[in-house]
Amino acid sequence: MNSVPLVKSQKIKRGSARICFDITSYILVGFVALICLLPFIVLTSGSFSSEQAIRFTGYGLFPKDFSLEAYRLVFKTPLTILRGYGVSIFITVVGTSVGLIVLSLAAYVISRKDFKYRNQFSFFFYFTTLFNGGMVSTYIFYIQYLNLKDSYLALILPGMLNVFYLLIMRSFVSTIPMALIESAKIDGAGEFRIFKSIILPLLKSGLATIGLFLALGYWNDWYNAMLFMNTAEKYPLQYMLYDLLQRTQALARIASQAGIQVENMPSNTLKLAMAVVATGPIILVYPFVQKYFVKGITIGSVKG
Repeated sequence: MNSVPLVKSQKIKRGSARICFDITSYILVGFVALICLLPFIVLTSGSFSSEQAIRFTGYGLFPKDFSLEAYRLVFKTPLTILRGYGVSIFITVVGTSVGLIVLSLAAYVISRKDFKYRNQFSFFFYFTTLFNGGMVSTYIFYIQYLNLKDSYLALILPGMLNVFYLLIMRSFVSTIPMALIESAKIDGAGEFRIFKSIILPLLKSGLATIGLFLALGYWNDWYNAMLFMNTAEKYPLQYMLYDLLQRTQALARIASQAGIQVENMPSNTLKLAMAVVATGPIILVYPFVQKYFVKGITIGSVKG
């Protein structure tokens, strides 16, 4: 019986030029990543420094005269902060979920070539990016016509339909072959069945990308809360921290006018601690959607 010689698998050896290129690329990318990380390191170290150290010696990579005074002031009423977190999480989850549904449905409609009025609707959406009613008319519309004063809907509706995100989502939908939709129609599937069973599963990267943009917008929003919310219990985290900073600065001005020494009152460190408290959840969530985000921003690139 003839024995069959075994063929050993050999790995492709990289040349010295490729190795040098990889090393240079890793060093360059690592350097850029470090530059991007440095501001957050300085931010965090400053939040754990004392107010006097920040005022007289400036910021650094490591805390100077370690102090938790800024965090004590932020978490002086922990239940209030937790309530602010709860409101922000609720607004972010609901607004992002509904916004993704609305954006994906609208993008699917205006991307269909067999939709007769898709160009008119696309122009209507684009026109709103050039001209809008302004802040006063928007405020009157939400307060008098929709009666959304002190309502969570006033925090959700403004950011739900972003035309820029809609155009990006349409680009994602346009990459789906029309043959899939036509074959589903031949099999008797309706529009909603096609959208649910075919379009949505193929839009994972687009939904993750736009969902991250929407979530960031809702999480960082404080302006709509300032316009529409009156009840302190309904304040989202961002506006709650903004209100705390304004009251602290007002107290410092009053104390200064009265001749009271306020050198040790947290001001700069309070801002840094508020930034850490506000950005923490986003930093924890981002790694889970990073791969979809990277895939999403490369859509439309040349592939070879």
